[in-house]
Amino acid sequence: MFNKVKVGIMGTGDIAVMMVRTLSQMRGVTCYAVASRTEEKAKEFAQNHKIKVAYGSYEDLCRDPKIDFIYVATPHSAHFENVKLALNNGKHVLCEKAFMLNEKQAKEVFKLAEEKNLLLSEAMWTRFLPLGFKLKEILASNVIGDVNMVTADLSFNISWKDRIQNPELGGGALLDIGIYGLTFASMILGDDVIDITSVCNKNEKGMDLQDVINLKYRSGQMAVVTCSTLACGPCCGMIFGTKGHIQVDMINNFESITVFDNTGAKTGFYKKEKQITGYEYEVMSVMNALKEGWLECPEIPHAQSLRIMNMMDFIRKLLDIRFPGEEPEAVTENTEAEAAANAATEAAEETDTKVADETSGEAATETESIEKDRSEE
Repeated sequence: MFNKVKVGIMGTGDIAVMMVRTLSQMRGVTCYAVASRTEEKAKEFAQNHKIKVAYGSYEDLCRDPKIDFIYVATPHSAHFENVKLALNNGKHVLCEKAFMLNEKQAKEVFKLAEEKNLLLSEAMWTRFLPLGFKLKEILASNVIGDVNMVTADLSFNISWKDRIQNPELGGGALLDIGIYGLTFASMILGDDVIDITSVCNKNEKGMDLQDVINLKYRSGQMAVVTCSTLACGPCCGMIFGTKGHIQVDMINNFESITVFDNTGAKTGFYKKEKQITGYEYEVMSVMNALKEGWLECPEIPHAQSLRIMNMMDFIRKLLDIRFPGEEPEAVTENTEAEAAANAATEAAEETDTKVADETSGEAATETESIEKDRSEE
């Protein structure tokens, strides 16, 4: 354990189990401590997973001077307070997705991290995957020509889970699984979105159970993101180009990439690298950032997390989804996405007016089980 980076885990749900499993098989890092809201639960978890120290409160975990960084594995409704607690106790933080409930919270914790000179990163694992970087290389080779359309789905029959059902837990499909499709589209097409439309089905508590999200980019490219907690879907991403298309299986932990030409013939196939769980890449990035003295992980800088949070805020505003205790302005303020959409609408209206005037004159693998069974504390 000497000279190893010591990690403290906040939370004892299934996702914490995955991180413990990951850390146990990595070099140079160890799961040193775990905390739950009760000492009994923390001790049971520590005993089951051979963790040295167990704390019955998150405060005690954050005060442990031996811990190098804290992994926040609690429900995303608790991330805001949990991350602030860790930062205020001088701890670097890797926080699970969805990073926060809204962009306002995200801005506040990033500002606090910068003031404290501490690293804070969102654990959106797909941004760290080696196969994701390979996908970018394939696209850069122009093998499928110019990309015009992206579709992405991640759907599991998990609507009965508390984290989906309950507003108090930041429920709904969007923040839980829809974020993966938005991230996939972002990785391929970037973030210069000028228009967003969306529809959903809700439960009796007002939480979205399935969503269809349409994105239009300034470049003219488009993306369609679907997610459902009512049914299982293909969980794949499709990238359509002028010379062919690419299929990416399992967009939350890329299983494989298959390249096709315009005749439908397979021209390339790339399989997922051997993994522990897939979480190891985000941990390695944090370790490297700490070594270099960085306050952000280059794979997902603060600005990137904010852009996705901003987009989800706007989508929730469209769908009239709000969480308890959330200040109205957190979701109803004129976000970047809304401003872009308004600008696009105004431009379209001006064009329509001009045309009208002229006329008058003359658009389970293992990873699957991780997401389906993922019940954060």
